[in-house]
Amino acid sequence: MHYLLLASALLVGCLLAVQASVNLQLNKAVGTPYGASTVQLSVAAVLLLIIGTVFGALGALGKLPDATWWHLLGGLASPLYITSGILLFPRLGALLAVGLFVTGQMFASLGLDLFGLLGVPKKPLSVVIVLGALAVLAGITAIVRGQKAAAPQAGSGAPPALARTGWLLLGLVAGAVLPIQGAVNAKLRADLHEPLAVGAVSFTVATLTILIVLLVLLAAHRTPRPDLGNLRTVPWWGWLGGACAAAYVVATFMLIPEIGAATTVALTVTGQQLASALIDQYGVFRLPRRPLTAVRLTGLALLVLGCLLVQLG
Repeated sequence: MHYLLLASALLVGCLLAVQASVNLQLNKAVGTPYGASTVQLSVAAVLLLIIGTVFGALGALGKLPDATWWHLLGGLASPLYITSGILLFPRLGALLAVGLFVTGQMFASLGLDLFGLLGVPKKPLSVVIVLGALAVLAGITAIVRGQKAAAPQAGSGAPPALARTGWLLLGLVAGAVLPIQGAVNAKLRADLHEPLAVGAVSFTVATLTILIVLLVLLAAHRTPRPDLGNLRTVPWWGWLGGACAAAYVVATFMLIPEIGAATTVALTVTGQQLASALIDQYGVFRLPRRPLTAVRLTGLALLVLGCLLVQLG
């Protein structure tokens, strides 16, 4: 049973990489990443509300008036993460984009642990953690340097050096918000005592947030009007993003009490990286192929090793 739980955590991490990849199909259909994020988050919110209703978990929402207000804001991270994936995957490739997400995630979680922020138990700095952090830095550096600048998706526009730096920073920030989201949602779980209700609240907040952003950008003429009529052209697997997101949230809430937060995070980020490497290598989900060179493979190995050391050290 224990090994089944460990395998589940690894699979959940793979789903997160799949989510970011298939969401590109929604973006292609509606014509704007903000519209695509709104659709994807709406699907995830509806799924969790349905699951919560089936399992009788939504009664816990009656405790929301007694919850601390900022415990409800965990969902703010999801629009940033999902929209960043839509923007970064065609420009940087799955492996580099996920590598940036994971690097930001690792260092943000390390900061939460070392300083005991947002109610996270304080964790002392150790040699193993330092070595893990250095391995993560070495890994992402190797992947960035090994990325072929001449292999972006046709029509995506190869970014100049300054713009590329901005995309790299966006990937780090988008990854960094995930541990913060987890810590805030953990606070809400303590208020509601029901993981499915927490997931429903988180994705409802996320959907409303990205919808407001979309409306503001439309009013300012900064993004095209979403063409929802084109959603019928999305392949069946293009709708899996919402299901993957819902599965990730539910599974992590279920797994952490069983196998621990450190093991869950270590396995999920490992799954993210392995799945993204396969997506790049074989051009899955209609993404351009970016073969795994020796340098990029070395960077991937260092990232996996560093994540394991940081989380389990």
